[in-house]
Amino acid sequence: MASIAILGASANREKFGNKCVRAYKKLGWEVFPINPKEEKIEGVKCYPNLLALAQRPDRVSVYLPPKITQSLIAQFKDAGIDEVILNPGAQSDELISALEEQGIVPVLVCSIRLEGISPSTL
Repeated sequence: MASIAILGASANREKFGNKCVRAYKKLGWEVFPINPKEEKIEGVKCYPNLLALAQRPDRVSVYLPPKITQSLIAQFKDAGIDEVILNPGAQSDELISALEEQGIVPVLVCSIRLEGISPSTL
């Protein structure tokens, strides 16, 4: 089963960080919501950070402000992450450069649309 870690996962069903959890659950993926303030999102156990996961996810999707994501680059490296999806609004030129300098490939795409789902249907 494919797996995805969603940084910035949200309990608020209006936010894309929640819609992403629902979309990937619907597709049958193993979902790892990353949110240190929540215990569960959409019935799925939350994790405080990537390093708390027992396995390396197949995909990492980011719904955080660029400055916060930039502070997590060392954690990405420690977790063996070599590619991250920066959803619309989660990217900046500075973040993209910082990721690339560390050998992490930034993918600029909506992770929900990547799987052929329109966020407006969630």
